[in-house]
Amino acid sequence: MKAKRRRHDATFKSRVALEALKGIKTIQEIAKEYEIHPVQVSEWKKILIARIPEAFERKKGGRGGGEDFESERNELHSKIGELTVKLDFAAKKSRQLGL
Repeated sequence: MKAKRRRHDATFKSRVALEALKGIKTIQEIAKEYEIHPVQVSEWKKILIARIPEAFERKKGGRGGGEDFESERNELHSKIGELTVKLDFAAKKSRQLGL
């Protein structure tokens, strides 16, 4: 009978990867402590190293997102204009029909 595959949450993975990144214990010791395969510890460590720059990037909607903000603002202004034209047309037609 096959053993059920364990699923680990992001907090657990990040804790294990950070411990491996610190280098205080070997990968083997960390794997034994958390009862996971050493290859998995190495994979999580690689992922952590690859994604560290994302932690310092500015998020959309935060300060410094000028280009995204400008394009979204222009899009919203054009939508407002379109809706205003439709509303004016509907108001004019309703007056003509006596509604």
